[in-house]
Amino acid sequence: MKTNKLLIGMLAATGLAFVVSCGGDSDSSLPPIGGYDKADDVAATALRAYWPLNGNGKESISGTNPSSTVAATFVAGVKGQGVSFNLGYMAYPAIEALNSTSGSATISCWAILNNTRPAPDQPSNISPIFSLTRTGEVWGNLNLFGETHGLVSSDSIQVKGIYRIKQADGTETGGDAVNMIKQEPWMDATHTWNANKIGGQWAHIVYVFDGPTGTNRIYVNGVKISNSAWEVRNNGAALNLNHFLPTRPVIGALETVVNGSNTDAWNKALKGSVDEVRVYDKALTQAEIGALYELEKAGR
Repeated sequence: MKTNKLLIGMLAATGLAFVVSCGGDSDSSLPPIGGYDKADDVAATALRAYWPLNGNGKESISGTNPSSTVAATFVAGVKGQGVSFNLGYMAYPAIEALNSTSGSATISCWAILNNTRPAPDQPSNISPIFSLTRTGEVWGNLNLFGETHGLVSSDSIQVKGIYRIKQADGTETGGDAVNMIKQEPWMDATHTWNANKIGGQWAHIVYVFDGPTGTNRIYVNGVKISNSAWEVRNNGAALNLNHFLPTRPVIGALETVVNGSNTDAWNKALKGSVDEVRVYDKALTQAEIGALYELEKAGR
């Protein structure tokens, strides 16, 4: 670079404008994807929690570390490292930013979901990805998981999001969004289905809860896959999220597995991998989900 420095000095003395290229010192800017340069730019003001999982379990916005970690190993992920669980999880103390809600939310992550039923006569276990827990309850305020739903093969995975909302009188109301993996005889034209063959490979999985329209949806690899007949709840009227508190985030398990009170054969910790977990205080749009998928897939 000495030659370049001399050239710069000479040109500066003559008042000439110039551009010096020195290969290897820097890379040209990459073109935007969906209008964004990197995944962190997507709905940035609504991002409430983010787990990069690059060699540790720290939630990067609050700096919160897991209070307990079970059967977790860091491996190559979609961006940097991710975490592989062998019937394990990471449980966290309460994070203040996740206590309140605008009424809507989105959970975005990458996951590898493995076979949950090794033989036809054995239990079909769920593959928990993320839960915003309720104390002592199986289902948290928000839950995202996969299941084979009775299948022996792992090449077609059902993904389900479940919500539990605290009503004004303190009772709960709830529902879910799920993809159907095939057309069933009872389905009419209002239903949709998707084989969703993501077993054993990294997939971008997103659960959107839209409070003002009372809808919840599932997306995989940028495509909406939830059964359209079951997306709208409360007859389409507003159904805003209101969390039961305290609520604690868990990656890889539901509350009763973490607290040791589980008695359900189907309720196991995750056997699979997770990376790039993000929780937003808004319902991401299709365009935002698509951009997030493409950016993270590109390592950005």
